Formats: sequence, structure tokens, C-alpha cells
Amino acid sequence: MNAQPAQQIPGIYHRKIGDIIVTAVSDGYLDGTLDVMRNVDLEKAHQILTDAFRPARRTSVNTFLIRSKGRTAIIDTGSGNYLQPTAGFVQRSLAADGIDPKSIDTVLLTHMHPDHSAGLTDMSNGQLLFPNAELVMHENELAHWFDDGAMAKADERSAKLFFQAGREQVAPYKSRTRLFGDGEVFPGVTAIPSHGHTPGHTAYLVASGQDQLMIWGDTVHVPEVQTAFPEAGMSFDTDLAAAATSRKRMFDRVSADGVLVAGMHLHFPAFSRLARRGNAYALYPEAWVHAL
Repeated sequence: MNAQPAQQIPGIYHRKIGDIIVTAVSDGYLDGTLDVMRNVDLEKAHQILTDAFRPARRTSVNTFLIRSKGRTAIIDTGSGNYLQPTAGFVQRSLAADGIDPKSIDTVLLTHMHPDHSAGLTDMSNGQLLFPNAELVMHENELAHWFDDGAMAKADERSAKLFFQAGREQVAPYKSRTRLFGDGEVFPGVTAIPSHGHTPGHTAYLVASGQDQLMIWGDTVHVPEVQTAFPEAGMSFDTDLAAAATSRKRMFDRVSADGVLVAGMHLHFPAFSRLARRGNAYALYPEAWVHAL
């Protein structure tokens, strides 16, 4: 008699971008309410989710492996053991893909929120989870999250979950941290600063041959709502107006050029196209394929 499954197979999905292999790696998901949304009518937002058969806010947490020119990077690290028990599965997912974290030579961060950087270090024992990796991020991120004045102005939850957690996670990588402003940051990967959600929030454009993929980080958190209302933001946007401006700029860019997109909070495995629909947009997930 076959045993009943107790959990899903770890989330791994590969996509070729020219000669580069991009692998979506699921960290799990985070559940919450829409009360954290700003600049949107919450009744309309709830209706959009209901119409999409998503009556609650379930936020996918994704990271992405980049295998290029004989090197391996990971964009973001998931939430480690900081957040809900439904997330924190990056290491399990990597193991399912046969990836030893010691073989990853670069960690690219979109920004230093705990669902992105908290998987750098196991805070139960201080172990570096990517012990041979260089840590790479926009120069504004460290400047902001290590600013004691900014931390003093934050509420207690933000000070602990964003400032303190971020400092704890990146500190062990201090001697191997590289900061950038823009430009190519890994073979075939170019940083696209998209500030506002955080001061150094960055998207990454993966390009090889004629193929491109925009990994847009936290351009959206609630895809159904924010594509319908691009001005809608989140309470944890550092600069709500700047985040909206960056989101609209990104939406215009990828929809006009037909660029494949992926994001940390698009529903796994995340690879999608964005199309303009009047003053709004629509996401179309790419069909699953078995062969690379």
C-alpha cells in the first residue's frame, strides 16, 4: 500500500535564459491580511482576491539560483528561522536540487528585509548558511539599515524585524561584502536600482543571447491587487511614493518590451509576462515546461 504524502515536494523550477540557467527556489509562503496595504480601497482589494479565488493574502516567498559562466549565485536567501513556520525552506529546496550551499559563490540581495536576507545565517547557532559566498547588495542598503538614527525613529516591531534582524544576518559576512551602485554584478546579471520599497531595493536583469529575464524583487507583494492598482503600496515600504514610482516604471518597461519577469512574491514558480490593460496591468504566468 502506498504511503500517504505528508508534504509537497520541495519547490524547484528551472528556466533557461540563453546560456544561463535560472532556478526558482521556493522558501514557502507567508499568510496575512490586507490591512498592511496602502493607497488602495481595501474593499476593492478584497474583491479582487475573491474574484481570483484567493480570499486571503498568501504571499509566496521565492529566491532564484543563477548558474552562469561556471559560477553559481543565489538572489535572496528566504526567511530562515525568523518568520512563520510556513516559510524558511530554501535550504531544503536547495538540497532537493542537489545544490550544496558551500558551492554558491555569490549571494545577491534585492534588499535587507527578513524574508530576503534572514536565510543568510542560522541564528540558532550563528552558522553561515552560505559559508563561501560573497555578499553583494546596493550601497544604500547597509547605509540605511545600519543608521542608528533611522532605527531610533522606527516603531518597535520595525526596529527589531528590519533593522536589528538585518544587522544580525549580514554582520558575519562583513569581510566578504561588496556594494554596488549599478551595472553588471555577476556574469550576465545587471543591477537595476528600483528604490522606494527600501532605499537600496534592486531588481536584477538576467540576459544571455536574445533572452532576458527581469527578477524584479519586491515590485509587488500582492500581485492581483497591485497590477490592478499600481499605486497600491505596503505599510513596510520605506518611501511609499518612491516605491509606487519605481513599480510603475518597472511595469511600463517590462510590458512595453515583453520581457519575462519573476519576483520574490509572484506565485511560485513566478515566471510570468505582464501586459498593460488601460491604466492597469495583467499578469500571465508562463506555462510549465518539462524540458530545458
